[in-house]
Amino acid sequence: MKDTIQKELAQIEQTQNVRILLAVESGSRAWGFASPDSDYDVRFIYVRPKDAYLRLQKHRDVIELPINDALDINGWDLTKTLRLLHKSNPTLFEWGASPIVYLETDFAARFKSVMGRYFSSKRGLYHYIHMAAGNYREYIKGDMIKAKKYFYVLRPVLACRWILDKGSPPPMLFSELMESGLAPELKPEVERLLELKVNSPEIRMIPQIRTLNEYLSSSIAEIEQKIARPPNEREIGWEELNELFLSQLI
Repeated sequence: MKDTIQKELAQIEQTQNVRILLAVESGSRAWGFASPDSDYDVRFIYVRPKDAYLRLQKHRDVIELPINDALDINGWDLTKTLRLLHKSNPTLFEWGASPIVYLETDFAARFKSVMGRYFSSKRGLYHYIHMAAGNYREYIKGDMIKAKKYFYVLRPVLACRWILDKGSPPPMLFSELMESGLAPELKPEVERLLELKVNSPEIRMIPQIRTLNEYLSSSIAEIEQKIARPPNEREIGWEELNELFLSQLI
């Protein structure tokens, strides 16, 4: 599949007249708990020729390919990417931490070295706790639940715990988050659920796991209370991002 993905990326470069700087896996495969029928969530950063940024008319800053059963591929223009990095967009930190890389240039190392200085614990916490609370309400309050949906709440809860504990971007791999932040008495239950997830279809339904629901509900309430009054954070300037942008224009 990696060859297929790289061919798709090469086709995008040719048809869209762009240069892809970094392409990674961003979904359950990068999190370490893909099901047998999980698709591939490919995300990339691209740059257009220099002249495109010197024209008055705007160009789209997103490239999206039609989704099929196996592939979900889309990317962001470098301008969009760096503006969102300045706002500490959590999605970008996940792309930068992905353990599965399909394409990278010398830009990737510079991008990753700059990223850490733009990480905001406050924005990361808000992002993940809103994700956890929303997914909890929508997916895991019924009697029968899709097994994979538990991880849509567990992962952001553990990401919040990582940020609160370490003040740095959380890792992509769920195993690292679990080892760092999950209560020891819950690990056997989550490991059983993880085993079920990676060996079952995406639609596998299971009865509600009461102990996990109680843990997630109390964790969400606890984290929401802790971040109710976050400390002020100093905003980082644009200089490094401007330099990085200009260095990629050809």
